Amino acid sequence: MKILVMSDTHSDSAVITQVIGQNPDVNAVFHCGDSELAYTAPELSGVYKVRGNCDHDVDFPTEVVEEIDGHKIFMTHGHLFNVKSSLTALSFRAKEVQADIVLFGHSHVLGVELVDGVLYVNPGSLLLPRGRKEKSFAVIENIENGWHILFYTEEKNVIEEKTLLY
Repeated sequence: MKILVMSDTHSDSAVITQVIGQNPDVNAVFHCGDSELAYTAPELSGVYKVRGNCDHDVDFPTEVVEEIDGHKIFMTHGHLFNVKSSLTALSFRAKEVQADIVLFGHSHVLGVELVDGVLYVNPGSLLLPRGRKEKSFAVIENIENGWHILFYTEEKNVIEEKTLLY
């Protein structure tokens, strides 16, 4: 399994198209909210997507739970779970839905951690990053006994690379 994760693109539809075009080998694309586009925008066609605090189209769901290659993925924007303060509320929901992977945005800060066998990934922002100057997205790949996560700039230069074993 190999998935592309982006978030907080805030009306920049061109960057969505660019990043998806640079990663044709992924099994799925996830947008963690604040696209500020319509749910039916062509740039988001075929993309799993959720509503962020800046999205006004009520057709966006607030959560997505999807199983890909036997891995249950839970995605939300993060504002409804106060992710800027703690991952506690998010982790409770992840346990409720029995997620293996949790994808979220909202803070515009990229990060990854493995907690109690659950992978948490925030891809950062492709428009207004915080904590660093590079705009970012993530690619997550399942490897033997773990995960390989790459954070890229919009030009697909590697910012950070992590391998986490479960």
